[in-house]
Amino acid sequence: MSYIGIDLGGTRIKIGLVKNDILVDSQILPAKSIEGLAPHLNMIDAAIEQLLSTNSILSPKGIAMAFPGLVDSVNKTVLSTNRKYDDAIELNLQKYYQEKWNCPFFIDNDSRMATVGEWKLGAAKGCDDLVMVTFGTGIGTSVVLQGKLLRGKHFQAGCLGGHFTVNYEGRLCTCGNIGCVEAEASTWSLNLLAKDNKRFYQSSLNENGTEINFSILFQAARGGDCAAMELREHCIKIWSAGIISYIHAYDPEQIILGGGILNSANDIIPIIKKNVQEHAWTPWGDVIIKPSELGDFAGVMGAVYCLEHKI
Repeated sequence: MSYIGIDLGGTRIKIGLVKNDILVDSQILPAKSIEGLAPHLNMIDAAIEQLLSTNSILSPKGIAMAFPGLVDSVNKTVLSTNRKYDDAIELNLQKYYQEKWNCPFFIDNDSRMATVGEWKLGAAKGCDDLVMVTFGTGIGTSVVLQGKLLRGKHFQAGCLGGHFTVNYEGRLCTCGNIGCVEAEASTWSLNLLAKDNKRFYQSSLNENGTEINFSILFQAARGGDCAAMELREHCIKIWSAGIISYIHAYDPEQIILGGGILNSANDIIPIIKKNVQEHAWTPWGDVIIKPSELGDFAGVMGAVYCLEHKI
């Protein structure tokens, strides 16, 4: 039985054809999430048709979506967004996909779906107490607690770790809170953070008016750029503070780190591990911290797994 998984990112949409818990084929589409979801639906449908045709499949057994916002996974509706696909609240996605593809539809938060992917098929397989932290345009989290996926009465339990406060005098976040992990150290806030650094205008980060991402930042830091090194240290401290808070809140045995930023895992994970060992209150032992195994398609795999196994 073949399923389609869709993971809606801020700048990329990942679509996968999944059979027997294996990613058979996939496509990655460019996205402008600020424009809403409706303008992207025809492009997504065309990609699904191509995946099915290429693999000689007439129709999918089901379609599962990982969405970057708060989602009622029972009624399959989007509850709240944060400047990504904001029109999705008004869309009846279940009706749309059932009429278009004549198959079951499932939707849940994207970080939650990435966590299910890693929990059931990836880095955390066999572990029933974990937190996953996903670094994308923002920072997402999700929690598995004693073998149960944490959702909560209002479907926001566990998935707002990017909006835990780490600096009460910090930056205003897009969510309305002050000093969130995201506001202090994420891709969307990185350019603002860089320009606040007193060494920025003498830094390679200021060359050619380039939008800074973490790949550029870490490359400059490895080259000895002082502003980049200071900003790298700041971000890792913020991430560490967030992770320590997640450990204190959820009591996990494992922390799984995912997202494109993990291309610089050797620069990040050893320092986070050191900070956690020094500052987290875990008298029972050390929390295991490691990178994801499923990479960009963790959300696709997790969404399909939830649909197929009714999680």
